[in-house]
Amino acid sequence: MKKMIIMTIMVVNVFTAYAQLPDPGFEVDSRTAIVITDPQNDFLSPDGVTWGVVGESVTANHTVENLEKLFKVAKEKGMMVFVSPHYYYKHDHNWKIEGALEALMHKINMFDRTHTLRTDGFEGSGADWLDRYKKYIEEDNVIITNPHKVYGPESNDLALQLRKHGVENIILAGMSSNLCTESHMRDLVESGFRVAVVKDATAGAILPGLNAYEASVVNFKMIASHVYDTKEIVTKIKAHKK
Repeated sequence: MKKMIIMTIMVVNVFTAYAQLPDPGFEVDSRTAIVITDPQNDFLSPDGVTWGVVGESVTANHTVENLEKLFKVAKEKGMMVFVSPHYYYKHDHNWKIEGALEALMHKINMFDRTHTLRTDGFEGSGADWLDRYKKYIEEDNVIITNPHKVYGPESNDLALQLRKHGVENIILAGMSSNLCTESHMRDLVESGFRVAVVKDATAGAILPGLNAYEASVVNFKMIASHVYDTKEIVTKIKAHKK
């Protein structure tokens, strides 16, 4: 009986240990940069085509304001920011293979641009940056990568740009949480980068029976090196000395 009790206690202890996820931690240093996915009108403006499903989450998380805080502190500290945007051109609408949300994005003309080499109609469109971010994105510390085409950065030059600039540690934020942001996290982790996610500088769609934001936070905690809120990471960046 005593032996059985001891074995039960040991099993409980093992399960308890697994239930408490380790925190690998994340430090801001000279090899750290911020990556922001899709800081664009179609996600973050009340006039954007997805506002009806993401607006509640964006508002609750203060996502727009928190992303601006990241842009601002990066400018103040001279930290590099890599923006990974989402654009669709005319030829992308001829895809023969699509997932559910890809088909929806094309149907509602999300992130549409008229041409790969021109910016006709770009200003103020759903594909354009939120106005309040433009003064930061135009700064020399910000690099805009090629557009990603589905969710992750496998189809753009983000990893190349990060490597070429000597970045090893990434502070990740942007839209939308369980799609582009989470997909960027997964690919960057598997490419050997250390990634921390800013959980209130992102947001997700809320549909009947589906809360995309809550789903993504679970995966952030399981996959990223650390999960911050904006106040925590801004304080950490400000404290970093070059």
